[in-house]
Amino acid sequence: MSKAKEALGILAQIVVAGLAVIITAYILPGIAVADFLTAIVIAALLALLNLTIKPILVLLTIPITIFTLGLFLLVINAVIVLIAAEIVPGFIVDGFWWAVLFSLILSLITSLLGVSIKG
Repeated sequence: MSKAKEALGILAQIVVAGLAVIITAYILPGIAVADFLTAIVIAALLALLNLTIKPILVLLTIPITIFTLGLFLLVINAVIVLIAAEIVPGFIVDGFWWAVLFSLILSLITSLLGVSIKG
């Protein structure tokens, strides 16, 4: 596969993930997204954070993750969403539990739309 085709595939995944962000924000009253461009930025940033920060957090929290039978990974996902909310203007998350719900529903919608952003 050529590099241009790969780049186009990644771009398409991010656009569809941006659509998933818009849909999730519409469903959850504790989440606000300014516009579709902001949603695309959020999708790209979440993918980047999942590739860089999440593995470090998972590695540092292995004992508590094992003790909670993997449920602590929900906390890590919520922290990633809250970090994205601090970085991206126009993306508002009303609290920790909204971030947990956002990450769960975003995963579900992204799966339904047939997109998988590695993370």
